[in-house]
Amino acid sequence: MNSKQRAVLIAGPTACGKSGLALRIAEREGGVIINTDSMQIYSVLDVLTARPQAEELKRAPHFLYGYVDPGQPYSTGAWLSDVRELTGKAGLSGKTLIFVGGTGLYFRALLGGLSQMPEIPDPVRQRWRYRLAEEGASKLHRVLRASDPEAAMTIKPADGQRIVRALEVIEVSGRSILHWQSVKGSPAIDAQYADKYVIEPDRTELDRVIAARLDRMLEAGALQEVKALLALELDESLPAMKAIGVREFRQVLEGSLSLDKAKELVRIATRQYAKRQSTWFRNQCGDDWRRIPADFETI
Repeated sequence: MNSKQRAVLIAGPTACGKSGLALRIAEREGGVIINTDSMQIYSVLDVLTARPQAEELKRAPHFLYGYVDPGQPYSTGAWLSDVRELTGKAGLSGKTLIFVGGTGLYFRALLGGLSQMPEIPDPVRQRWRYRLAEEGASKLHRVLRASDPEAAMTIKPADGQRIVRALEVIEVSGRSILHWQSVKGSPAIDAQYADKYVIEPDRTELDRVIAARLDRMLEAGALQEVKALLALELDESLPAMKAIGVREFRQVLEGSLSLDKAKELVRIATRQYAKRQSTWFRNQCGDDWRRIPADFETI
């Protein structure tokens, strides 16, 4: 990536219209859109994660969507590495790079870089994931408290993925994951040449949009998508298996939950997720981010 290449960052909660704004800017400037959402990277989860559909893909080039197998371990660091590789290609030189999504850690990595974590050998990774599946997050959290008490204090006992990551790191390197996180890397874009937006939608309107989008997801085959994901027989601890809607619609497929009840639960979970995202962006994005309403008319 050219150090002076223009970039646009569009962050905000789910269903607030980020993709629509990105398309407007891409069409206006001849830019390209780069996924900055940790769930939209996965294949299979097309409808359920609200990835851009065929009509949108025709309007502007889109990158880093639906290209990761849901059974593959993936991280913020892997995404940042993919971004660096992508933006280094000659074909994107001079184009506006539009990063759009709802994953705050991806935006943080984009602007501030990441520490260089030690490589984790696959046998070590697999062993800790096996123990997570067999013993559960709470028990492994106790193991972490014994080997890395400071890191354990920063991780919730139910957060299996982060617990396992911390255990892997201290086993391989002999140092706490907090040490590695304190050593910052280099940013992937130059903030001096970036326009940064956070969409802050009206809460009542966002709730309405979430409900309407869920109806469209079901019409587009969300249940069939969950069925296809379950057929892969993936480890339940993998991030893709925790996508909103997977658990609820799985119960519908198994006959233990009505579709109406599942829809209600998914709507609630999505609203709660949107609230957490909004809180993160409100607290983490500084004054150099422009706050905009969901109608984007002033862009």
